[in-house]
Amino acid sequence: MPELEAILLVGGQGTRLRPLTLGTPKPLLPTAGVPFLAHQLARARSFGVRRVVFATSYRAEMFSEAFGDGSVFGLSLEYVVEETPLGTGGAIRNAAAALTCGPGAPVLVLNGDILSGHDVGEQVARHVARRAAVTLHLTEVDDPSRFGCVPTDDEGRVTAFLEKTPTPVTNRVNAGCYVFTRSVIDAIPPGEVVSVERETFPGLIESGALVLGYAEAAYWLDVGTPAAFVRGSRDLVLGRLASPALPGPPGDLLTLPGATVSDGAKVDGGSVVGAGAVVESGAQVSGSVLADGCVVRSGATVTDSVVGAGARISSGVVLRDAVIGDGAVVGPGNELLAGTRLWPGVVLPECAVRFSSDV
Repeated sequence: MPELEAILLVGGQGTRLRPLTLGTPKPLLPTAGVPFLAHQLARARSFGVRRVVFATSYRAEMFSEAFGDGSVFGLSLEYVVEETPLGTGGAIRNAAAALTCGPGAPVLVLNGDILSGHDVGEQVARHVARRAAVTLHLTEVDDPSRFGCVPTDDEGRVTAFLEKTPTPVTNRVNAGCYVFTRSVIDAIPPGEVVSVERETFPGLIESGALVLGYAEAAYWLDVGTPAAFVRGSRDLVLGRLASPALPGPPGDLLTLPGATVSDGAKVDGGSVVGAGAVVESGAQVSGSVLADGCVVRSGATVTDSVVGAGARISSGVVLRDAVIGDGAVVGPGNELLAGTRLWPGVVLPECAVRFSSDV
């Protein structure tokens, strides 16, 4: 197969992940010890992708700063900036200007907030063999109303694309990884706001073009919320999803260079302890992401939470399903539970209060 090119959609602001995304685009958040996209880039390389075009918008310059020319991944990277939001289809069309392949070539399109263990190589091979216009990766979920519902016939042909319908006809949904034939991308109107979910895919189906579904029950996760972000990092560390970019062997704990975990601390459940972070004796951390330079004092309990860079968690604090922004301080006696988000730089004084909202 000729050299495979990919477009990586990374233009969103990640509002559901605030405050984590106030200064960092969602695809660059530290996930299992490296920027989230490092896992996608490494997997793409393993499936034969050699060139990736980033479709950027929000804080676009940070992507090139993080990944440069891509040589560390064995890839060639290009960056295309979307000056005004153009929707998913518009972003793909805009990025296609940097592709080098011919009109009949397959182009892999990846969403920058998806972790997936499916066989990308088989998806591409099936697309080429069937000469499809587009081949969509499909996965099954418990609540398909939150996604694009995608029914198919017995031969895998997509018969409809029902974006976020309240009455889904199947639990098989759009998993956010597409293989386009290059000429189909070129047919999207340039410079216009276009949604592939609401316009391109339904239009192709209506016109009789072959839109295929590639269904696979491999690991799949949309990391668009804090809880899902923590789960994704935890699953990568535990090895539930293999990643060539994981900076260490899978296990209960990933400790980055310069981190200190005291002998009397208990850290497990797929937790990450960032560079220069400190977990004191008597602290308990499970299934959590501790960013660079943060401190978890003796007697604190951190479960399924994110502690931002430079944050301070005092003795006796309880965090569960919480997000602590960069540089924030949680004083002794506080319990932050079930979805609490503490914004960067906020200082909670010593008290005995349970929070379950934004602070």
